[in-house]
Amino acid sequence: MTKQLLRDAQGEDAMVALGQQLGAAVAASAGGLVIFLQGNLGMGKTTLIRGVIRYFGHTGTVKSPTYTLVEPYRFDQCPVNHFDLYRLGHPEELEFLGIRDYFDGNAVNLIEWPDKGKGLLPLADLTISITGEGPQRQLQFDANTVVAQAILQTMKSAEVACD
Repeated sequence: MTKQLLRDAQGEDAMVALGQQLGAAVAASAGGLVIFLQGNLGMGKTTLIRGVIRYFGHTGTVKSPTYTLVEPYRFDQCPVNHFDLYRLGHPEELEFLGIRDYFDGNAVNLIEWPDKGKGLLPLADLTISITGEGPQRQLQFDANTVVAQAILQTMKSAEVACD
Protein backbone atom coordinates (compact mmCIF):
# COMPACT_ATOMS: atom_id res chain seq x y z
CA MET A 1 0.00 0.00 0.00
CA THR A 2 2.92 2.30 -0.74
CA LYS A 3 2.07 5.63 -2.32
CA GLN A 4 4.58 7.06 -4.76
CA LEU A 5 5.40 10.48 -6.19
CA LEU A 6 7.88 11.14 -8.99
CA ARG A 7 9.56 14.51 -9.52
CA ASP A 8 12.28 15.92 -11.76
CA ALA A 9 14.71 18.65 -10.76
CA GLN A 10 17.16 20.50 -13.01
CA GLY A 11 20.06 21.93 -11.02
CA GLU A 12 20.78 22.96 -7.46
CA ASP A 13 18.14 25.71 -7.20
CA ALA A 14 15.42 23.27 -8.27
CA MET A 15 16.58 20.73 -5.65
CA VAL A 16 16.50 23.37 -2.90
CA ALA A 17 13.03 24.50 -4.02
CA LEU A 18 11.79 20.91 -3.98
CA GLY A 19 13.27 20.51 -0.50
CA GLN A 20 11.38 23.62 0.64
CA GLN A 21 8.18 22.16 -0.79
CA LEU A 22 8.88 18.93 1.10
CA GLY A 23 9.55 20.97 4.25
CA ALA A 24 6.17 22.69 3.92
CA ALA A 25 4.42 19.35 3.52
CA VAL A 26 6.32 17.88 6.49
CA ALA A 27 5.43 20.92 8.62
CA ALA A 28 1.74 20.35 7.84
CA SER A 29 1.97 16.77 9.17
CA ALA A 30 1.68 15.85 12.82
CA GLY A 31 4.40 14.27 14.92
CA GLY A 32 7.84 12.95 14.18
CA LEU A 33 9.03 11.58 10.89
CA VAL A 34 11.86 9.44 9.53
CA ILE A 35 12.96 10.17 5.96
CA PHE A 36 15.59 8.09 4.19
CA LEU A 37 17.50 9.68 1.28
CA GLN A 38 19.15 7.28 -1.13
CA GLY A 39 21.38 7.98 -4.10
CA ASN A 40 24.97 7.90 -5.23
CA LEU A 41 27.53 10.52 -4.22
CA GLY A 42 26.76 13.91 -5.76
CA MET A 43 23.06 13.23 -6.44
CA GLY A 44 21.88 16.15 -4.28
CA LYS A 45 20.73 14.52 -1.04
CA THR A 46 22.25 17.28 1.08
CA THR A 47 20.97 19.94 -1.32
CA LEU A 48 17.42 18.63 -0.93
CA ILE A 49 17.86 18.59 2.85
CA ARG A 50 19.13 22.19 2.70
CA GLY A 51 15.76 23.17 1.24
CA VAL A 52 13.86 21.38 4.02
CA ILE A 53 15.96 23.03 6.72
CA ARG A 54 15.63 26.45 5.09
CA TYR A 55 11.85 26.02 5.02
CA PHE A 56 11.91 25.68 8.81
CA GLY A 57 13.84 28.95 9.10
CA HIS A 58 17.57 28.20 9.09
CA THR A 59 19.50 30.89 7.22
CA GLY A 60 23.05 29.66 7.72
CA THR A 61 25.09 27.06 5.92
CA VAL A 62 23.73 23.53 5.66
CA LYS A 63 26.49 21.05 4.99
CA SER A 64 26.55 17.32 5.22
CA PRO A 65 27.60 16.04 8.67
CA THR A 66 29.86 13.41 7.11
CA TYR A 67 32.29 13.27 10.04
CA THR A 68 30.02 14.15 12.95
CA LEU A 69 27.23 11.87 11.59
CA VAL A 70 24.45 14.17 12.79
CA GLU A 71 23.70 17.89 12.78
CA PRO A 72 20.70 18.81 14.94
CA TYR A 73 18.68 21.94 14.18
CA ARG A 74 16.22 23.34 16.71
CA PHE A 75 13.16 25.21 15.50
CA ASP A 76 10.04 26.41 17.32
CA GLN A 77 7.87 24.00 15.32
CA CYS A 78 10.01 20.87 15.76
CA PRO A 79 13.59 19.67 15.87
CA VAL A 80 15.15 18.57 12.57
CA ASN A 81 18.10 16.17 12.61
CA HIS A 82 20.29 15.74 9.54
CA PHE A 83 22.20 12.45 9.53
CA ASP A 84 24.91 11.44 7.05
CA LEU A 85 25.97 7.86 7.67
CA TYR A 86 28.34 7.59 4.70
CA ARG A 87 31.46 7.16 6.85
CA LEU A 88 29.82 4.87 9.41
CA GLY A 89 31.96 1.74 9.76
CA HIS A 90 29.38 -0.45 11.47
CA PRO A 91 25.72 0.14 12.46
CA GLU A 92 26.55 -0.45 16.14
CA GLU A 93 28.56 2.80 16.12
CA LEU A 94 25.18 4.54 16.19
CA GLU A 95 24.73 3.35 19.76
CA PHE A 96 27.73 5.49 20.81
CA LEU A 97 26.05 8.44 19.13
CA GLY A 98 22.95 7.93 21.28
CA ILE A 99 20.88 7.36 18.16
CA ARG A 100 17.70 6.42 20.03
CA ASP A 101 17.56 9.86 21.65
CA TYR A 102 17.02 11.52 18.27
CA PHE A 103 13.85 9.58 17.53
CA ASP A 104 11.80 11.09 20.35
CA GLY A 105 8.48 11.24 18.57
CA ASN A 106 8.34 14.87 17.43
CA ALA A 107 11.63 15.26 15.50
CA VAL A 108 12.01 15.19 11.73
CA ASN A 109 14.96 12.90 10.99
CA LEU A 110 16.53 13.17 7.53
CA ILE A 111 18.98 10.30 6.97
CA GLU A 112 21.49 10.05 4.12
CA TRP A 113 22.97 6.59 3.47
CA PRO A 114 20.43 4.80 5.70
CA ASP A 115 21.66 1.37 4.55
CA LYS A 116 24.78 1.96 6.68
CA GLY A 117 22.60 1.98 9.83
CA LYS A 118 20.49 -1.02 8.91
CA GLY A 119 19.19 -2.84 11.96
CA LEU A 120 19.47 0.13 14.31
CA LEU A 121 17.43 2.74 12.48
CA PRO A 122 13.65 2.81 12.72
CA LEU A 123 11.64 2.12 9.58
CA ALA A 124 11.31 5.06 7.23
CA ASP A 125 8.03 6.86 6.88
CA LEU A 126 9.26 8.23 3.57
CA THR A 127 12.06 7.05 1.30
CA ILE A 128 13.45 9.39 -1.37
CA SER A 129 15.58 7.84 -4.10
CA ILE A 130 17.57 10.23 -6.30
CA THR A 131 19.10 9.32 -9.66
CA GLY A 132 20.26 11.30 -12.68
CA GLU A 133 23.03 12.54 -14.91
CA GLY A 134 24.60 15.96 -15.14
CA PRO A 135 22.35 18.55 -13.46
CA GLN A 136 19.15 16.55 -14.18
CA ARG A 137 17.72 14.59 -11.23
CA GLN A 138 14.80 12.22 -10.92
CA LEU A 139 13.35 11.80 -7.46
CA GLN A 140 11.10 8.97 -6.39
CA PHE A 141 9.21 9.50 -3.12
CA ASP A 142 7.85 6.30 -1.54
CA ALA A 143 5.46 6.71 1.39
CA ASN A 144 5.43 3.80 3.81
CA THR A 145 3.03 5.21 6.41
CA VAL A 146 -0.26 7.07 6.43
CA VAL A 147 1.52 10.24 7.59
CA ALA A 148 3.94 10.05 4.64
CA GLN A 149 1.06 9.39 2.25
CA ALA A 150 -0.54 12.63 3.45
CA ILE A 151 2.77 14.45 2.88
CA LEU A 152 2.89 13.22 -0.73
CA GLN A 153 -0.72 14.27 -1.23
CA THR A 154 0.13 17.76 0.06
CA MET A 155 3.07 17.91 -2.37
CA LYS A 156 0.87 16.79 -5.28
CA SER A 157 -1.70 19.44 -4.39
CA ALA A 158 1.00 22.12 -4.25
CA GLU A 159 2.23 21.04 -7.70
CA VAL A 160 -1.26 21.35 -9.18
CA ALA A 161 -1.68 24.78 -7.57
CA CYS A 162 1.53 25.96 -9.26
CA ASP A 163 0.47 24.82 -12.74
